[in-house]
Amino acid sequence: MLVDNHNRTINYLRLAVTDRCNLRCNYCMPSEGIDFAKNDKLLTIDELCQVAEILVDQGIDKIRITGGEPFVRKDLMVLLQHLTTLKELKDISVTTNATLIGPHIDQLKQLGIKNINVSLDAINRETFERITRRNQYDTVHNNLIRLISEGFNVRINFIVLDGQNEQDILSILELMKHYPVSVRFLEEMPFNGGSKTFQKIKWDYKAILAHIADAYPNHRKLESPATSTSINYQIEGHRSTFGLIPSFSRTFCGSCNRLRITATGDVITCLYGKPKANLRDIIRGENARENSKAKILEAVGSRAKTGFDAQKENKKVFDSSMTSIGG
Repeated sequence: MLVDNHNRTINYLRLAVTDRCNLRCNYCMPSEGIDFAKNDKLLTIDELCQVAEILVDQGIDKIRITGGEPFVRKDLMVLLQHLTTLKELKDISVTTNATLIGPHIDQLKQLGIKNINVSLDAINRETFERITRRNQYDTVHNNLIRLISEGFNVRINFIVLDGQNEQDILSILELMKHYPVSVRFLEEMPFNGGSKTFQKIKWDYKAILAHIADAYPNHRKLESPATSTSINYQIEGHRSTFGLIPSFSRTFCGSCNRLRITATGDVITCLYGKPKANLRDIIRGENARENSKAKILEAVGSRAKTGFDAQKENKKVFDSSMTSIGG
């Protein structure tokens, strides 16, 4: 098992397959995009398979595929198919913006990959297009409805953006109340390529809950796993649940069980911290497995205790775009 220097067991890997995205969400990157990694700097699908195998050998039993937008990778399904052969892996999931997933839904069902997180920050068309800077509303809506209706375990990730989409908080709860989905509201973070900085936010998790509670006083708190980043609730009469993720407040660091590997091979032990190592050249060298395991152990053994501590070590933390650090 991977156990860090604060005695936290690491069993959850967020594995990014690309830093590219076909949307240009205004909280994630500038409108002109960022300097995306060259193809030779990205881990190949075979290398991503090797990285997954190495980490599963070290006790990882949950892998979430992220990006960028994972389905930008034409060969993504090859990786997902390989992951299903790793017997120790209990949970394979994907985070997507739902623009490109449509043609792959049937194969995902065949592989038994049913846990899909959909990033969706608005249900109003104009708000959606203003935030994403793209005309993909109908595609996202249709794919979301298909995923729900065909039995996938869908979680909607909604980042609350001051002055942009707070009017959709209650609307999305009302829309989803008939469906067995989880709507999770995330605090905004300034990982957007250095185009925006802030030290505090209006819509922290407490403000979001107060807003929802005012409209739906008949809500109750649900039991959540100790390692959950989401504080979960259900409104009386709703099939759906909702969650609050204090991603900027960082209240969940004490039970963090996550490790990130970026599409270029960086090992990130905290979203707010510097990369601790890079596996790309190690994977491409001799004794790849042994050397990779040693480097991962070294990285996990020097984790910051909290996201605030990690940020102190990484003064340029917000110069990055979320798409380049694995969502």
